[in-house]
Amino acid sequence: MISLTLKQTIKRNLFGIITVLLSAIILLVFLFASDGITSLQEIGPSLSVPWLLLAVGLSAGTWVLEGLTLNLFCKILCPQWTFRYSLDIGLLGILYSALTPFSTGGQPMQIFYMKRLGMDVGKSGSVIAMKTLVYQVIMVLSALLMVVMRLGFFQREVSNFSFVTVIGVLCNSTFIALLLLFTISRKGTEKMLKKGLQFLHRIHLCKNPEERYHRINDQMMLFHNGARIMGKKRRVYLAGSLLTVIQIFVGYLVPYCLYRSFGFSGQDVFTIMAAQAFVTMVSAFVPLPGASGGAEGSFYLFFSMFFTGGTIVPAMVLWRAITYYLNIAAGAVAAGFVDKLPPIVDESPLHHDHKKEE
Repeated sequence: MISLTLKQTIKRNLFGIITVLLSAIILLVFLFASDGITSLQEIGPSLSVPWLLLAVGLSAGTWVLEGLTLNLFCKILCPQWTFRYSLDIGLLGILYSALTPFSTGGQPMQIFYMKRLGMDVGKSGSVIAMKTLVYQVIMVLSALLMVVMRLGFFQREVSNFSFVTVIGVLCNSTFIALLLLFTISRKGTEKMLKKGLQFLHRIHLCKNPEERYHRINDQMMLFHNGARIMGKKRRVYLAGSLLTVIQIFVGYLVPYCLYRSFGFSGQDVFTIMAAQAFVTMVSAFVPLPGASGGAEGSFYLFFSMFFTGGTIVPAMVLWRAITYYLNIAAGAVAAGFVDKLPPIVDESPLHHDHKKEE
């Protein structure tokens, strides 16, 4: 008989469990529909273990770089913050992004846990918004750079390449524009907040919209004050941008290590990194948790020209395990540790600034 504690745990994590099962089912469909299991059994013994371990190490390296970048931004508004906190919060963001549609759950959960660790919502919101903005801008710019440098190759080799690329750029650019508007325009966010609460009130999902507006707006003012302070730290943005570039390109190297682990060596590293950039950009607008289906499909589309001889499905399974399931496992471990961390004492509170910005 299942214990009460286990039942509560399952209920609390039901959405995440369903998400992981959905992604696993999609992988199994790929495996069984293309004789992938047979291929994996045949190829497995001949795989290069050092290259596989390097792929895992690079994936883990992106977690460390995520923590380092987050810590740079946290230190601006909360000098007492430490790298240990940033590493756990970074892994939690990766975990919940993997478990929610459009990767939308990572940032809110990071703010929630940062509040529990002693940083107020206004500060943590500013940090996460700026960190996310830097990451998204660099991710799109890096993908565009690779589009320009490998445009002819992928247009020849990938069907509907131009269409997929345009959609990916448009979706990510729209997200960046909305995040910029939210970050720099206090009036704009106030108007959206009022209209949103009024709409929720009309459909009976929000009681006392005026009271709710003033309570949320207090935190919004703290958020904008924090964003303004952070906006003056150009050296921090430069360092954060550099770390983000390294993080993104380290992640792009994982498929190349898998490519070498299968014994292939004919394709140059930059072309394979470019293919991973396109996969990342395309997967961003798939409206399923972990981009399930879209991530696998886009990997198959962009990498089938490299993993030949029946190796594409085994390669996709290993890639998904390293870049998705391993992230979930690491994030789950971080979730267990973060509850045991003592909250910091924030000695540098932001003051409300009621002056309206133009």
